[in-house]
Amino acid sequence: MADVVLYGYDASPFTMKIDHVLLLKSIRHEKVIVANMIPRPEITDLLGVTYRRIPILAIGNDIYCDTSLITSALERRFPASQGYGTIFPNRKNGGGADTGFINAFVKHWADTAVFFTGVRVVNWERFPPEFVKDRSTLLGGPINLEALAAGRGKALSTLSTHLSLVEEQLSDGREWLFDTELPSLADVSVHFVFAWIKRNPAAESLFDVSTFPKSLKWLARMAAYLEELRQKQPVALIITGEDAAARIAAAPFEPYTVVGFDAREGERLGLKLGDEVSIDREDAANMQVNFATVGKLVALNREEFVVERTGSAGLVRCHFPRIGFAASLVSQSK
Repeated sequence: MADVVLYGYDASPFTMKIDHVLLLKSIRHEKVIVANMIPRPEITDLLGVTYRRIPILAIGNDIYCDTSLITSALERRFPASQGYGTIFPNRKNGGGADTGFINAFVKHWADTAVFFTGVRVVNWERFPPEFVKDRSTLLGGPINLEALAAGRGKALSTLSTHLSLVEEQLSDGREWLFDTELPSLADVSVHFVFAWIKRNPAAESLFDVSTFPKSLKWLARMAAYLEELRQKQPVALIITGEDAAARIAAAPFEPYTVVGFDAREGERLGLKLGDEVSIDREDAANMQVNFATVGKLVALNREEFVVERTGSAGLVRCHFPRIGFAASLVSQSK
């Protein structure tokens, strides 16, 4: 199988999420540690990928952006039928996994509603000014530290409501959130965000064992399961951005026919195979930020866009999910 390289940094909660997916699937990989602020020349210069958020993951010459597409690609390209683990195990009492619903649950609840409420609890006033400025650039406007501090109680109350839904889900005594034989992507995604929030001293009162006994046991159970896997698997080797980029540029890529080009979807979007397009998050226009990736459109289906990009290391194929991202003709965006 193609080499797998994860770009991220240790304090990144979404990097932690993909670390855990790789553990569940028992995929050997390497890591490039990047800065927690831009610029990140290992990505933008060497690979030519201007996508702003972390992590990104390379499988051979294919680079996947956004954790929703990274998890999908890992499950598809390293299937259980070839001896890898799965993030969509069968239900404990029979029947297949609810893959579509789990993906929707993760994308629109855990990764969005819960995570961004957790962001409002963070002690932003403790971060260096340059870090706050960097995240303000990402969000398209200055972060109001006073307003965030004043709203921390409200954010904690909202998180308490979210955590009560987890408690309700576990109320029948099930081991994992979707009553699966093993932890699923749902368990990974809810665990990582609450484990990240739990690190914050300002959120200590949220994790009350008398209020959420089943949820806290589940969090501990999930942490223990991941640690058991970690002890059995080799530690990921840290490599330099230069070494990674050289190998990625020289690696084979998945044939374009695997993703294909859905002519109906292309027509709906006003796009044709070979168009030069600009791809960015759908909310970027509202935030008035520009971290779009421009490239030649080489594949398109209902799940993803694929464009060719050239960095100083060579040509790569860059994949973006359809949900949450938009592509426009460069001639129109100009």
